[in-house]
Amino acid sequence: MSLFWCLYRAPRWRGDSRETSDVSHLIKAAATAILWGVWAVSAFHAPMAQAIDPIELEDPALQQRYRDLSHELRCMQCQNQSIADSPVGLAGDLRREVRELLLRGLSDDQVRDHLRARYGDFILFRPDFNARTAWLWLAPLALLLLGLGVAWRVLRQRGAMVSKDDSIIEESRR
Repeated sequence: MSLFWCLYRAPRWRGDSRETSDVSHLIKAAATAILWGVWAVSAFHAPMAQAIDPIELEDPALQQRYRDLSHELRCMQCQNQSIADSPVGLAGDLRREVRELLLRGLSDDQVRDHLRARYGDFILFRPDFNARTAWLWLAPLALLLLGLGVAWRVLRQRGAMVSKDDSIIEESRR
């Protein structure tokens, strides 16, 4: 209530003789609404800022391997996030599976191979280069070369058009 009182009634409350206009009341109301909105958003979204997987492994080297692997593996439900960043249940199951495989003593490559056998190459953010994924690795290079070829051709054609058209030079001499 005090914020409302300060923003809306402050000039009269202080004994100020000047009256505030309707526009200033609207501006103050908008400022109040924005402040309350910012507060509400920050208050209700604060729990979302917490860590998704707070479990720490006993061995720091194993914990680092776990973090690295969980950032390399794609959540099959979200498809745009790693399992480390995804809050869905499937990502939690995959994190638990990775943790268990590491605790069993499997290497990083063995964990990747196990998950690739189960979910396919799609689970890896950086799949290995093989016959099935060659297009994935070569497509950006092909598109870049295609774009450079189109740009070179357009620039060459524009240069030829300018050299053929002498009308602008003749008009400027008049």
